[in-house]
Amino acid sequence: MQKPNSVKPLPTKIENKLDRYLSDNIKPRVNGKHLVLGNIPDIDSIFLQSNDYLSLSGNQKLKDKHITAIQEHNESVVMSGVFLQNESDIPSFQSNLAKYVGFADCNICQSGWDANIGLLQTICEQDTKVYIDFFAHMSLWEGARIAGADIYPFIHNSVRHLKKLVKRHGPGIILVDSIYSIRGSVTPLQEIVEIAEEFECAIVVDESHSLGVIGQSGRGLVHSLNLSHKVDFITVSLAKTFAYRAGAVLSHGKLAQCLPFISNPAIFSSALLPHELDRLDATLDIIIESDVQRANLFSMSEKLRNALRSLGFNIGSETQIISLETGDEVNTEKVRDFFYNNGVIGSVFCSPATLKSKNNFRFSLHSKLNEHDINKIIHVCDMAINNDELYFLD
Repeated sequence: MQKPNSVKPLPTKIENKLDRYLSDNIKPRVNGKHLVLGNIPDIDSIFLQSNDYLSLSGNQKLKDKHITAIQEHNESVVMSGVFLQNESDIPSFQSNLAKYVGFADCNICQSGWDANIGLLQTICEQDTKVYIDFFAHMSLWEGARIAGADIYPFIHNSVRHLKKLVKRHGPGIILVDSIYSIRGSVTPLQEIVEIAEEFECAIVVDESHSLGVIGQSGRGLVHSLNLSHKVDFITVSLAKTFAYRAGAVLSHGKLAQCLPFISNPAIFSSALLPHELDRLDATLDIIIESDVQRANLFSMSEKLRNALRSLGFNIGSETQIISLETGDEVNTEKVRDFFYNNGVIGSVFCSPATLKSKNNFRFSLHSKLNEHDINKIIHVCDMAINNDELYFLD
């Protein structure tokens, strides 16, 4: 039997870069894995890693709708969405989602990442001033960078710092998340809108973690504050509450006509398939009717936030996303393993999502949690904060 040829070695610079990464980020870990990967948890653990806030991923109605839609559709649409911009090609989900959030237009794309990259590529010039919250999603940072904009970060949720920067550098585009995925904090949107109006800035709000959760029928923070007519653009990942893989850009006016032909992610990605859009449309119908689930999510989140503050944790959350600040990587690994070993499975947020000394252990709550679950989480957190081998940042 002939032996396979040996694999051609990579160029030295590439080998060195990969070796450095492994040496810095994999080999130092106790379990020999990346920091975000703990040991395999027990099946009866409480899982708090998913962004499926209304617990829709296993919804039987959605499964049935998806299967039926696959069987019904025979269109040949495996192509760039740039060829599907005639009125007859526009799916009903686009107009339904726009109406849901109080916007005129909607462009569907492959992901929330593509939504932010593509939007900023479409609306930014090389010298556009972009003012971005320090904790804004990485896709907003990358979108502004790729577009060649002049980027001015402002202190998280600091309206004062934002105003100071805009007064100094002039009109531009303000980029914020409605709910910040790292801490679960909420942007002071009303005050930011006032600054935008005063200094003639546009506003982009990433509603990925609030759409489906916040406001009447889950229409998002912008709608709940009656600001749909004052915010210029909304972006959203539909891989959160919608429990699927897609994204959207909501707008008023001319953008919807321009974005499909300017945005590289739109031009160079295949369009979503008809059965996927049917599933998303069915998901929207369920989300609108999920007031009971939203109420339980709010109740369980508030109980956990209040309990953690009483235990002495510094919690910046106002929502269903709750993070414990765990500091450096060595301590974060210990915290992760402690919670895993005690049946509470959260997510590690580390570089490049955070600074190496500012890691977080995050809980993403969902609507199926009950009092027993929350009490167990509180109990494990109580043990953790009183464990001399662990520490949490003030």
